[in-house]
Amino acid sequence: MGYKLLYTGGILFFYILGRGIPLYGLDSSAYMHTTDNAEELLMQTIGGDRCRCSVFALGISPYMLASLFVQIILLCKSNRSNAVVSTRKIRVWSLMGTLFLAVIQSLFRVQELPFEIASEFLMGAKALAVGEMVTGAMVILWLAERNKKYGIGGQTMLIFVNILDGLIATLSKHAIDSLAVPLGISIVVMVIVLIMENTEKRIPVQRISIHNIYADKNYLAIKLNPIGVMPVMFASAFFMIPQFLTAALGYWFPDHERILWWKENMTLTSAPGIVVYIAGLYVLTILFSMIFISPGDITEQLLKSGDSILNLHAGRDTEKYLTKEIIRLGFVSAAIMGSCLSLSLFWQIGSGADNTLYMLPVSFMILTGIWCNLWQETVSICSYEAYRRFLFL
Repeated sequence: MGYKLLYTGGILFFYILGRGIPLYGLDSSAYMHTTDNAEELLMQTIGGDRCRCSVFALGISPYMLASLFVQIILLCKSNRSNAVVSTRKIRVWSLMGTLFLAVIQSLFRVQELPFEIASEFLMGAKALAVGEMVTGAMVILWLAERNKKYGIGGQTMLIFVNILDGLIATLSKHAIDSLAVPLGISIVVMVIVLIMENTEKRIPVQRISIHNIYADKNYLAIKLNPIGVMPVMFASAFFMIPQFLTAALGYWFPDHERILWWKENMTLTSAPGIVVYIAGLYVLTILFSMIFISPGDITEQLLKSGDSILNLHAGRDTEKYLTKEIIRLGFVSAAIMGSCLSLSLFWQIGSGADNTLYMLPVSFMILTGIWCNLWQETVSICSYEAYRRFLFL
């Protein structure tokens, strides 16, 4: 356990160090920009530094988007056939997807950065900045994979650093009296997330191998929040897709009024953008619930072991029932998290105050979910190490 903690500490050290390495040739005014709206604060959870002008400016978003696309591809393949995709092939797909998305995002990002370079060298400086950001994204991918294998928390530890950075920056520039209401809402949101993370639906299972007093205590447990706050983080990455599409269409059709309207409103500071973001959250929550808690795999395992859900026929009836329950729990989870997000996002539209205050509940919601997962992972590792010592006695 101590080795894993030290390894994760080293990964975070290099990640924080990379966030402080500026891109070549940038104007010093770029470093004076801080997160001053709700969209930037939310996107910072998967982004790099707050100013987005370091070699880690893209953050973990290319990796998350690539992972999302790979999971969707795997889901489609499993629906068409029972062929198993090798781990190596999944890694190659993720690597290629991350590289492709990093190039696309860096090309968009470099157009927004101010440079202190003479005009005749500007194109070369921008090309170098693109190369630096792409390289940084691949280094982040390597750090996340190494931490997943040898450390604790996987990629969420990098997200944890981003959220903590944003929280400290927000809390440090506001007076205590202005923080009272947002922090009060944040506490309520944290309690809701804790309840969701520690509440589960127990489906009674009849196991043919158990014939004692514990036969009636067997169940299949599914959390009320089936996959935690992961959809909130992935929704931020997913929201970049309509943003990129509207930006590209606006570039190709600069005189099209409808396209320009969507381009201007595809932000988290306008109602249409918020609706798209929340809709993406619903879709991702249900999709990830079906992927990671696969009713087909559970049904197959029950069939192989000869077990069954109480009062249900094995096979198709069981799979239909599990699919319905997982979709229902995913919808409930999305509704609760979506309500918290909608409250914060729509509140900041109509408020004249600093709208980053109203994103504090969202930040605390994600932070609480990450802490719950880290705690559960730590308990599991400690339990495993205790058993391992027993086995080697």
